[in-house]
Amino acid sequence: MKSQNSHSPLTITHSPYLMSYWLLKTEPSTYSLDDLEREKKAVWDGVSNALALKHLKGMKKADLALVYHSGGEKSIVGTAEIVSNPYPDPKQHDPRFTVVEIRFKERLKRPVSLAAIKARKELADFALVRISRLSVMPVTAVQWKTLLAMSH
Repeated sequence: MKSQNSHSPLTITHSPYLMSYWLLKTEPSTYSLDDLEREKKAVWDGVSNALALKHLKGMKKADLALVYHSGGEKSIVGTAEIVSNPYPDPKQHDPRFTVVEIRFKERLKRPVSLAAIKARKELADFALVRISRLSVMPVTAVQWKTLLAMSH
């Protein structure tokens, strides 16, 4: 039997009125939360993976993001606010490449390590656990709340 609803139960739709949550991965030796805190605002660029670009294009102004340090740290270290809607990367001559502007929001009281995240059964479906190499990924409201609670 076909449902009257045109959206499958797994479809994520982004309402212009609902805030979405994201995770942005960065190698701290390239660009760190310290850099963002010092600069206050930055253009989030350099994303080339097709799925990560799809997520980046799904962002909207006023969404919130967790900032994750990859490399040796492997921890969520802070939060940022998305302060622009996505737009074509002005450094690229290919319209597929997209950027957003972000603003430093806060440093977590205690970093949340990937090992601690993997140890929590309720985070087993979190994209960081399932597709750890992805640089931009969605975070559900429940995951967001859990991860922030883990930082206290």
